[in-house]
Amino acid sequence: MSTRHNLVSEFYQDLIERGVMRPEMLCQAAVILFALLAAWLLESQLKRHAMAAHPERREHIGHAGFIRVFFPLTALMLTALGEFVLGNWFAQPLKLLTMAEILLMAMVNIRLFVFLLRRAFEGAPWVRSSERILSTVIWTIYALHVLGILPEIAQLLDGIQLHLGKGHVSVLNILQATTSVAATVLAALWLGREVEQRLMMSEVMDMNLRVMVIKVVRPLLIVLAILIALPLVGIDLTVLSVFGGALGVGLGFGLQKIASNYVSGFIILIDRSVKIGDVVQIDNRLGMITQMTSRYIVLKAGDGTEALIPNETLITSTVVNQSYNDRLIRIALPVQVAYGTDLAQAQALLQEAAKVEPRVVDTPAPAVFIKGFGENGIELELGVWIKDPENGQLPVRSSINMKIWQIFMAHAIEIPYPQREVRVTHAHPDPAKNPL
Repeated sequence: MSTRHNLVSEFYQDLIERGVMRPEMLCQAAVILFALLAAWLLESQLKRHAMAAHPERREHIGHAGFIRVFFPLTALMLTALGEFVLGNWFAQPLKLLTMAEILLMAMVNIRLFVFLLRRAFEGAPWVRSSERILSTVIWTIYALHVLGILPEIAQLLDGIQLHLGKGHVSVLNILQATTSVAATVLAALWLGREVEQRLMMSEVMDMNLRVMVIKVVRPLLIVLAILIALPLVGIDLTVLSVFGGALGVGLGFGLQKIASNYVSGFIILIDRSVKIGDVVQIDNRLGMITQMTSRYIVLKAGDGTEALIPNETLITSTVVNQSYNDRLIRIALPVQVAYGTDLAQAQALLQEAAKVEPRVVDTPAPAVFIKGFGENGIELELGVWIKDPENGQLPVRSSINMKIWQIFMAHAIEIPYPQREVRVTHAHPDPAKNPL
């Protein structure tokens, strides 16, 4: 077992033997106070400029990642600089500055990881509780390091070997690999979220292209993070070949539908058959596409319900896209008028009722057609065009029908209803069959 280097006990022993009021101790305390004061002043100035530039985000600025990390990081750099300068003047170890740097480094790590956690999983309810656990773990690790216990724990864990085939790996290697992968994946998720936000705010790229780039960038960043993290802790990437083979077998047997939906999602994004905001009808479902994911699309109907439709369904089924080339759709409203009605007047009144509806476009103009002559009246059809199918057709139909009813009543035009005439005939008795 190696000799334990307890910085706290060594610093305490040094104070007892040599006292507090000596030049190197006073200089170390002055450097720490100067570093903290300078970092606080710079942080305050940075916050003031940020609030002046973005007054609508005053509450968020104090929790932003760079500003939160700025104070401990600046204090750490100034402390390290002071240690370098004082190291040329004093021959004794500067233990006070060393402990201050360890504490500031712990604060930097905590604030950095908390920021990445919030940004990568924004809105998740478990993030708040995880922040406390993460802070406790980091403070514990640094406390064990200061007390000199961490090297002993690391040596103990390194001695516990797990045999995997012809090779072996220690518990310490597993913990290091897990920590390294978790940190790099967290950074990859944060970077993916930043890329997503930048792309979704871009007005130059097509919406489908933005979604496709996001779907490609996120998995690539995660895979790249894992490939970077594992070699850093000495794990050979060839051990992943076994996992890759198992994953391939799983995709071939149990994950066919998932793989099919994932590939179908990319096909849909590439051929641009549907996009976010389109009004489509799939089977018996009509609604607007509000979200496109790797496995399904979200179709929001007019009544507020949302259907999750697998991407494979869009490839194998007929999709009626009401806004594929343009958003104009035609609505047909059947109307009957009584025989004897002036058809020219009725057509003009129907067009007038359609034109006063705000959602009806002027081009193509509303048109009235005579469909036929029915049993109860003359069948007409009013055709109108709207450019916002995502708002539904029923409100337009109801509004125009109400206007037709009012304008027909004002001009005494009759809307017929089924009528039947029943004639009862009495047969004359046959005198030959009924002698009475």
